[in-house]
Amino acid sequence: MVMFTATQLLEKFNAHLSGLSFDRSPKGLYAPVEYVLSLGGKRIRPVLMLMAYNLYREDVSAIYDAATGIEIYHNYTLLHDDVMDRADMRRGKPTVHKVWNDNVAILSGDAMLVLAYQYMSASPSSRLKEVIDLFSRTALEICEGQQLDMEFESRDDVSEEEYVEMIRLKTAVLLAASLRIGALLGGASPEDADRLYDFGVHIGVAFQLQDDLLDVYGDPAVFGKKIGGDILCNKKTFLLIKAMERAEGERREELTRWLKAERCEPEEKIAAVTRIYDELNVRALCEREMEERYGRAMESLRAVTVAGEKKRELEALARELMRREI
Repeated sequence: MVMFTATQLLEKFNAHLSGLSFDRSPKGLYAPVEYVLSLGGKRIRPVLMLMAYNLYREDVSAIYDAATGIEIYHNYTLLHDDVMDRADMRRGKPTVHKVWNDNVAILSGDAMLVLAYQYMSASPSSRLKEVIDLFSRTALEICEGQQLDMEFESRDDVSEEEYVEMIRLKTAVLLAASLRIGALLGGASPEDADRLYDFGVHIGVAFQLQDDLLDVYGDPAVFGKKIGGDILCNKKTFLLIKAMERAEGERREELTRWLKAERCEPEEKIAAVTRIYDELNVRALCEREMEERYGRAMESLRAVTVAGEKKRELEALARELMRREI
């Protein structure tokens, strides 16, 4: 059986996606859909789905519809996220609500959710209920994660456990569901499907923790965006939560003062809060948690009952996701 590399699967899927057209009317509803899908990206979720399927079967084109559904769904969430966050740019291009307006972005996003279900529903009838149930549960969990993230903005007592649960829901479960759906459609045993799901959850949490780290300590040229954005908007990240847990006396007073400051010089705030993080050694705590999650992910993947050489590409992709430069 041919085992495809992640790069080969990405090329195959991109070729499939570029051949899709949404020629229904009114065009004003579907033009933003085509626009956002044309912006590219790593397509990590559909590639993970195809990789999980390829552990058991070779004909990856058989599940292009499900992979398309997961990619359209992911981009739907980005459309709505950009409206909520008032983001101007996505992958180096103006966001949909900037090219059109908020109402168009919301409505086209809604259409994308329906399209995602249509594509996902093309799964074989023998697995259809299982796939749709998982997809629906995942979509709800992502909403729950987004709501928690918004609620955390007005709270100063967010715990590490609450934060990790939020990023599991908001980020990790979609990676995990992509893997599980691919495995189910490939004919995996329920146990293997569970192990691949767990692999996705742990990698997803580790990936988001790395994002927290990169926002403070990353190289802007490599990371792809300015450093310190989370600090400037007082975002409840793993680093800030651990700093609030550890800070005492004058250091806690200084951190609190920066968090409550309504006006400040951005570079000064970033430098001051980063220095507090350094003094409290929270970077090492975040790196340790990342490494633990990565280790648990690898344990789950090793337990999948297919030959070791078949899992090498998934192992390599996991390492690649964890290798973003700091």
